[in-house]
Amino acid sequence: MTTLSRREREILETLYTAEGLTAAEVRERMPDPPGYSAVRALLRILEEKGHVRHEERGPRYVFSPVVPRAAARRTAMQSLVETFFGGSAEEAVAALLDDSRERLGDAELERLAALIAAARSEGR
Repeated sequence: MTTLSRREREILETLYTAEGLTAAEVRERMPDPPGYSAVRALLRILEEKGHVRHEERGPRYVFSPVVPRAAARRTAMQSLVETFFGGSAEEAVAALLDDSRERLGDAELERLAALIAAARSEGR
């Protein structure tokens, strides 16, 4: 997947929350949206990059993401870990835990412990 600008990510996130939107609907749902022409241009760019597709419904183009959200999330996470943590999942997880220590409840900590235990057993 190609790198996305902040606005491209915002548009893609908007499409993931309500698949099948026109450019006007995308713009309406964005926080602090750019002009309509800019949204149209960004949707075209996202389509050229292979992230978005459109179908014609009457006189309107309706846009949808191409890649399932889970796959996009994995790709984004891999890129983030590589860029900011030198590819170290340990460093990334440690940073996330450090930042959210006060907000994690017992159930979330138990789930994380179970994920670590599963990773440990699968890795052997």
